Order: sequence, then structure tokens, then C-alpha cells
Amino acid sequence: MNDHEFLRVYDFVDRLRRPFLGVVDVEDEAAWRIIHYLMRSELEGYPVTISKLALVSNLPHGTAIRRIQGMIDGGLIERRAASETAKRFTLHPTARLSNLAINYAAETKALIAEIVGGRNNEEHEADYYFGAPQRGNPIIPPINLLTNRVTKGVELQFLLNDDNYFAAMRNMWSDFRNNLASAKSFKLVHQNDLYREGLANGARAVSAYDMIAIDMPWLGEFASKGLVLPIGEMIRESGINPMDFHPSIWSTTTWQRVEYGVPIYCTIEVLACRSDLFESGGLALPRTFDDVISAGRAFHNPAAERYGIAWNAAHRPLASSFMFFLGCCGQSVLSIRRTPTGYSTENLDAQHMRPQIDSEAGLLALDYMHRMLEIAQPGALEAHWDDSCAVFLRGQSAMGYVWTMRAAQFEAEVRSAVKRRVAYVPQPSGPGGTNTSPIGGFLLCIPSNIDPKRLPLAAEALAWMASREAMKEHVKNGFPVAPRFSVSADPEAIGSSQLVRFVGSLANRNLLRNWQRPPVPFYTGMERIIGEEVHDALSGRKSDRAALKDAQDRIERIVDRAG
Repeated sequence: MNDHEFLRVYDFVDRLRRPFLGVVDVEDEAAWRIIHYLMRSELEGYPVTISKLALVSNLPHGTAIRRIQGMIDGGLIERRAASETAKRFTLHPTARLSNLAINYAAETKALIAEIVGGRNNEEHEADYYFGAPQRGNPIIPPINLLTNRVTKGVELQFLLNDDNYFAAMRNMWSDFRNNLASAKSFKLVHQNDLYREGLANGARAVSAYDMIAIDMPWLGEFASKGLVLPIGEMIRESGINPMDFHPSIWSTTTWQRVEYGVPIYCTIEVLACRSDLFESGGLALPRTFDDVISAGRAFHNPAAERYGIAWNAAHRPLASSFMFFLGCCGQSVLSIRRTPTGYSTENLDAQHMRPQIDSEAGLLALDYMHRMLEIAQPGALEAHWDDSCAVFLRGQSAMGYVWTMRAAQFEAEVRSAVKRRVAYVPQPSGPGGTNTSPIGGFLLCIPSNIDPKRLPLAAEALAWMASREAMKEHVKNGFPVAPRFSVSADPEAIGSSQLVRFVGSLANRNLLRNWQRPPVPFYTGMERIIGEEVHDALSGRKSDRAALKDAQDRIERIVDRAG
């Protein structure tokens, strides 16, 4: 080590430690150990006692107690009673300490990024991401994207759904080592706002985004209105192989036999079951509607705050549930073509877009939903997807319908009460139906009004984001996407998640279906009507037959208006 390198290292360490004096008056190892342990425990939900905190400080016990008491007196640490009746108390960082610690972390992040990651000191620390160390062979982003950002200041702009997957994608792009983009290049919005902003963007002379995410059932509307580019030729030139995707998943990219996007992630709605409860109760995992109700009644004990099933029956998720349960009874919501394995959404015309809700299968689906309400958590008729998922996560239900993307938190969430206690099964069948596994997720599309000069970069980015390497990286980080056979069959990916194995097995057995929510141009209107009418039936405002008939008539009218 020469003198120059020695001084650089020493200067870096000095600059790194100096900001910690803004957190506590004395910058020493004991102060660091106390605050680090206290903040980590707070974030991970572990209780901290004064004796434990004294132990981790590595100070003599009496000295440690005096140091901690001084931090309590100084407003950095607060005591909280462990319970209303207990004399014991736990220690927690005050709001002041939390803010100081967060500011220190931000300063440290900016310093490391400036020295190691090539970020300049004028960029705000929120514009990039401080990721975990990359292990093994790091994924290599397209050189053109990096070159254009560094030499020309060109950053692609994204409109995405506000969920964990797209947040992780934003982090990967804005990681200070990749230097591909800043976090402000990614606009993450709620699903309803994503739909509205996607439509509004299409009305602009030039798109505000280089890439947008759309929910799979919206494709018919966005394609028929000319809001997204046909990209079949780009896909073939990029090297993306459609044969590496399950046919049902790749078909979500197609409207009237034209490809408009790439499936960036898929999520499957399945039934999650508490394996420990089923084993101790000697019950087999459910395969039919009746099995679900029977098991739910056996486990339902509201007095103990345990429910048979966690279910989201607010208007919008209720519409999806009805369409899925209708599929479990062997019928599609529209008169789309039958195939040997179900139904096909390809090459639809007016004849194959008529609603068929007012039917015997519709009554069977509603009957099942009424029975589920009897064993569901309180307030199920107002619960959205995240609400019911939280009930299951807390260990308060024996079963729960859940999308696999949300189910990932059952094992990954620090405070999960159901870790290693969950088994997954395909959606149980109704009378006359099969165990269907409905596909959901998002497509990445290029707006049709994109600036032509930015199109080549957008196409290159799309190919990279949908590459096997990028998708595998997300799977390793806990996201059970697996839209590619090559990813779901990868030993490293399989070993990372029970859900990846489960979804991969469904794909290999050809049990994934996309026809329950057909991507017709009037899908969002149909979804709204079904949600309203089925909700009226379940809440007792209408009879089941009246609700089904009203839904049928209202959808008929929007089909006629659509031409």
C-alpha cells in the first residue's frame, strides 16, 4: 500500500465515522453497538430488554447500565411497558434517535456511492439504491443504456404498478453500482391510477414514458385503442424466445393474434392452507368447494380470533373471485370459444364476447361465496387483497385465497406468524369444474406515441428486463415470478422459494389458465359491474338471481356499445 492509497483509506474512514457524532455525543464502539442493535431490533420486531442491551454494548455491566440510562435521560431511548399489567419494560428508539440514525445512514450511503459507485455528490441519495452485495455472477445491463445515461444524460422513464416487484425493479436499475437510472425515472402508482394514467398518456402528443406496465386483462382495451405498440418483430430481433414461456402466460401478450408486450411477472391465485392445522386436525388439503367449507367450519373460532378463511370481498377483488369461481365450475364469464383444456381468448369477435353470467354456474359460484362469508374474517365485504393477506400473515385464519406474489411475504416477512407452516393447492373445483389456476400479473409495453428517437433504447431495455438473467435475479430475491420455463427449472431459483417450485410444477403440468378474466376491450367496465352486483347479492341488497340478471343486462349493454 503506497502513501496515496493509505491516505485515501484513512480519509474515507474518518469521513465515514464523523457523521455518527451527530447521533450521539460520544463516537465509540459501545455507542455504535447499542444504537445498531436497538434500531435493528425495532425494524425486525424483536423486544429489547435493558440487560440484553447492556450485554451487546461490551461494556462492564454497571458502566453499560449508566450509559443506557444516560441515553434514556437524553431522549434517545424510551421505555415501554411489555403489557398493561406487566412490571417489565422494553427499550425502543425515540422518534428523535430514529431520525438521527436514518440521516446518518443516508449520509453514509451517499459517501459510499460517491467513492465506490461513480455517483456525483450533487445527486440526492433518494435517487439511487444501496443494494445488497452481489454474489456469484452479477447480471450485466445493456451497455447502450449505461452509455446514454453517462454521456448524454438520457434516462428511460417508466410507469409501473406500485408493488414489491416493481419497487425491486426500480432498485435494481437505480443501484449505485449499476448506475442505469435514478429512482425518479420510475413512477409507481396504485393500480387504479395506473389504468387512468395509461389512458391519459395515450392522449398526449408524445408519451411521457418509454415503457408502461398494464394489468394483463387490460390488453384488449389498450391495443384496440392503439395506445401500445405491436412489438412482435422487436421481440424476435431481441432474442426473447416465446417458447421459453408457458403458452398460457405468453398468450397474455397477444390481442387478435398480435403481440403487444412481454410478461414481466406472473402471479397465480391459489389457496394457501395452514399445513400445521390441517395435519394436527387430520384433514386432507381441500380439492373442492365443499372441502373448503367443511375445513373452514372445523377451524372457525371467532371467539379465539381464528377464522376458517381469509377472504377479500370488496368490490374489485370480488369481481375477480366471481370470475375465478365461475371458471372452477367449468364456465367462462363470456361466450369465448371452448378448447379441450378450457377456453381460448384468441381472435375474439362480437359473437364470442357475450356475457353468460345469469346461469346455473353463476348461482353455484354465488352459493359458494355466501358459504365462505360465514367462515371468513369480520369485515370481509370491505377487505381488499392486502387486508385478507394480513389476516393470514398474522396466523388468524386456516386458509386464504391469495396471489402468489403476495404469498411470498408469508416466508419473507419478518413478522410472519406462518413461516414454514403453509401449503399451497390449486383453486379447488366447483360442481362440474376443475382445479383451475388463474394467471394474473403485468405486461411491459411500449407506448405507441413514444419519441421515435428513444424507441431503440426502450426496446433494448425491454429485452433485458424480460431476460432469463434479470428474472432469475428477482426470483433469488424472493419474488415467485417464474414466467419462463428456464427460470422455474433453474436449481438456484427452485431452491430459493417453495412458491417458485409450486408455480413451476403447475406450469409443467399445464394447469395455468388465463381465460377466466378475458382481456376484452370492455374488461374494466365488466369488472366494475360484476363487483357491484355480486357485492349486492352477498350483502343481501339483492337476491342472487336478481344480481346475476342485472349484471348480465348491464354487460350486454356495454358489449353492444363496444360494437
